[in-house]
Amino acid sequence: MSGPGQAGVPRSIDDMLAEARTELQRVGPQEAAETAAAGGLLVDIRYAALRDRDGLVPGALIVERNELEWRLDPLCDHRLPEATGHDLPVVVICDEGYASSLAAVSLRRLGLQRATDLDGGFQAWRAAGLPVHLRASEAKAVTD
Repeated sequence: MSGPGQAGVPRSIDDMLAEARTELQRVGPQEAAETAAAGGLLVDIRYAALRDRDGLVPGALIVERNELEWRLDPLCDHRLPEATGHDLPVVVICDEGYASSLAAVSLRRLGLQRATDLDGGFQAWRAAGLPVHLRASEAKAVTD
């Protein structure tokens, strides 16, 4: 007998998201900052327009969602130099903490068992008063 999530049986994105989050120990903004300070990676998967609009988390790697697995898989020829091993703590950041949950689970399936996401995403980071770099265009305008 088939159930939700099995081939051919429809399910909602809300169901997929809830299932994904059962695999994660999501972190808040302060814990994400502490993870980075301890040598973990913050990985921003927001698309360029959101980064331009809202700014950047200092020190976060910018990795477009469609490249995430290739860039963080320690076994892949296309990995980033920061993808040093499967035991690396990784906190994935999207805008509000939805797409990042699905992305973090995908990384866990690659063997990055310490991958998780930022609950509330970039918006929670900013609301917590943590540092945000201005967009490049604003930074240039400020220094001119």
